[in-house]
Amino acid sequence: MVLGAHVSSAGGVSLSPARGVELGCEAIQIFAKNQRQWKGNPIPDAEAQAFRENYARSKLRGAMVHDTYLINVGSPEPAMWTQSRDALVDEARRCAQLGIPLLNMHPGAHMGKGLAPALERIAKAIREALDATQGSPVQIVLESMAGQGTTIGARFEDLRAIREHCGNDPRVGYCLDTCHLHAAGFDIATSAGWKDTMKQAEEQLGIGRIKAFHLNDSKTPQGSHVDRHASIGQGSIGAKGFAPLLSDKRFADRPMILETPLGEEGYPKDLAVLRRVLKDASK
Repeated sequence: MVLGAHVSSAGGVSLSPARGVELGCEAIQIFAKNQRQWKGNPIPDAEAQAFRENYARSKLRGAMVHDTYLINVGSPEPAMWTQSRDALVDEARRCAQLGIPLLNMHPGAHMGKGLAPALERIAKAIREALDATQGSPVQIVLESMAGQGTTIGARFEDLRAIREHCGNDPRVGYCLDTCHLHAAGFDIATSAGWKDTMKQAEEQLGIGRIKAFHLNDSKTPQGSHVDRHASIGQGSIGAKGFAPLLSDKRFADRPMILETPLGEEGYPKDLAVLRRVLKDASK
């Protein structure tokens, strides 16, 4: 399995690959700009080139960008949608500049104004981001969500519908978050539950379109629809609850990215726990 974590890009994105290696990662996720701001400084061409070179030398096996948390392309407010669309297009262009193939995005929230039109708004923004990066390998992956409030993405059907509104574009895929799946009500911690969850994923999404995973335990119980990440083994999924995913050979080459609360301080321990679970599951 390709295990990794979200690492800091402080001081320049070119430093991120080395941070990932130092933490024991095989894949990394980064922010390509400040995740709490709408606009970021352009990435200098020399910095982008340095990232590509450092990544190639690192022998990391996967990289992904997470878009800014401010984006909501499901918004019914025209000004908010336009600002979010522009930010998503910028994120996609940054991915292309860095040579990072995956851009992870939260689908958004409909703000109480209806699911169906929000799905179309999300797809429209994605199509424009893909159009802006034609000829690049950038793929946009929709993250599965916990279903908190009016957020979209807790149901596989809704994730599928967004891709359908994008004309089933091959550059649109999915990233499944373990905490979010658990909080959304899926049983992922038992062999039978994982098998059933993946059966639904195959029917609605297609296994081949699942491009990455976020590995997070959950502070809240299954079905809570509350998104609260916990360190691996410190939540209601439990360390052994990751065994069904880690032993699923269909995902052996997918980046599996930690986003646990302690960040870089806690990632080495979380990675060690996951590797121990994987070793035990392989016996």
